[in-house]
Amino acid sequence: MAVSRSSSRCSPLARLAVNLSAVFALVLLISAAAPLEEKQISIYSNVANYSLPVTAENGHDYVGIFELLEPLGKVSLKTSGTQWNLHYNNVECDFQPGSDIARLQNQPVPLGTSFVLRNGRGMVPVGSLTTLLPRLLGGPVNFHDAARRLFVGDAGVHFTAQIKNNPPDALEINFTARVNPSISTEPGKLVLVFTHDPVLPPGTTVLTFSSRSITSATYSENNGSAEITIAGAVPLFASFGNNGKTISVQPAPQQPAPVKSAPKPLPTAQTGQPIAAASHPVYSRYYIVVDAAHGGAESGATLGNQLVEKDVTLAFARRLRDELEVRNVPVMLLRDSDAALTTDQRASTSNQLHPAIYLCIHASTQGHGVRLYTALVPSGDTNRGPFLDWRMAQAPFLSSSQSAANTIAVELEKSHIPVRQLAAPLRPLNNIVAAAVAIEVAPPASGPSDLTSTAYEEFLANSIAAGIADLYQLPGAAR
Repeated sequence: MAVSRSSSRCSPLARLAVNLSAVFALVLLISAAAPLEEKQISIYSNVANYSLPVTAENGHDYVGIFELLEPLGKVSLKTSGTQWNLHYNNVECDFQPGSDIARLQNQPVPLGTSFVLRNGRGMVPVGSLTTLLPRLLGGPVNFHDAARRLFVGDAGVHFTAQIKNNPPDALEINFTARVNPSISTEPGKLVLVFTHDPVLPPGTTVLTFSSRSITSATYSENNGSAEITIAGAVPLFASFGNNGKTISVQPAPQQPAPVKSAPKPLPTAQTGQPIAAASHPVYSRYYIVVDAAHGGAESGATLGNQLVEKDVTLAFARRLRDELEVRNVPVMLLRDSDAALTTDQRASTSNQLHPAIYLCIHASTQGHGVRLYTALVPSGDTNRGPFLDWRMAQAPFLSSSQSAANTIAVELEKSHIPVRQLAAPLRPLNNIVAAAVAIEVAPPASGPSDLTSTAYEEFLANSIAAGIADLYQLPGAAR
């Protein structure tokens, strides 16, 4: 009986095959680990604005029809086997898995490709929406198919953009309705991303301006969102006004700071000749951003007859700014009028300015003196690589926030002002990438009516400003 023997050594070709397999497996592993942007479709209507995931089936994009219709009206579903019978308001539509024809009020409606049923979820091809939805909704739809943005009826927000001279070189973008974009900045540009706002393109997608600071604004759409990219020759930041209908983009503050005299050059070991000190422009920035809570239609707490929190916080924020400026502390007021800002807008604008400290001002008639709040960061860590979880942005700065609150508390105690320090999930503290403290001012022991007295405001603002000035003078304090 012959017995075959296999060699324990692999041939060079076999080793190459093994190595290639390992490389291929590694490539697959890396590809799987790199997250791909999830496809989505955004729907805009006068009833609701929302986004839904898009699923790939047989090389086509699909969306759940029940989920799409549910925010727009009364929708119900009956199933019999695989037959899907959907009622939207008074309209009936039947779908059959594998069929590319739907029957709406017993009339055939072509879908382009077949209806798909997955785990009880009925999905129609995205390309069929312009045919199917007008009959279901009883009105026109406008679908930007390349970007997957669907406008129902007359939903849409238009905008104009022009350079204003007050403040100098500011780009004012006016919208026909309130908007709430996310904002990002990078060298040479600022990007406004509109996911849940039905912003429509202007007559031309590229607007150019005769400004040395802001050169152009470009409109684009992609994956269920619209973007306005503002290009500039200097760093830019955005602020909101007119109840969220106006966005002002302007050069970020870069005021020349006094340049300290350079140290005397030292001789080199090799030549004994002095080395010229490197010359770099030195800029100062806002050391502190003061944010008066509430504003516009959001009045905050009612503090007395015809007295609301938004007015008290604005008056006190202005008073605090004056006290800080007297002490030569660079300060910016985030809200200097009766403007409405969302918590995301407040955080985004403050983060663009990169202050050392963010102070949010609140007011209350409960208790006496001052309450200082720092963020209560949620447990867990959902950060993914360089992308920071918005709820956790404050985490690396929490100790700095607590130190700032401690220093302010010391100055308040010196003035015999009752002060308490607390931690609370108070937005936008969790979203700030700097030391962040919320200051809630309450009336003195004499009573709520003195909350707005000039003497009391000055007394509080003077002590708080003294604490901030102490921080500003510390060695290594950000300038």
